[in-house]
Amino acid sequence: MNMQEQIKSYIATQPEPKRSELQQLHHIILALMPTCKLWFLDGRDERGKIVSNPNIGYGCRTIEYADGKSKEFYHIGLSANTAGISVYIMG
Repeated sequence: MNMQEQIKSYIATQPEPKRSELQQLHHIILALMPTCKLWFLDGRDERGKIVSNPNIGYGCRTIEYADGKSKEFYHIGLSANTAGISVYIMG
């Protein structure tokens, strides 16, 4: 399954009204950032254990750590949870 299919499937599995709200936010972000890199993180670590809620990411930035290591990550993230929807804005 490609990234867009994973995102579509993730949104489709959410109950209403969360599904519609996630879909609206997804379309708004894509309208503002049409060429951005898309991410889908399923919330599992390298062993397959669930460690967080799945999330959709938009854009790309480099995070630099104090030990000198760095990694790419998204600028904006969306995640459905039991209380609603979390929106993450990264530096």
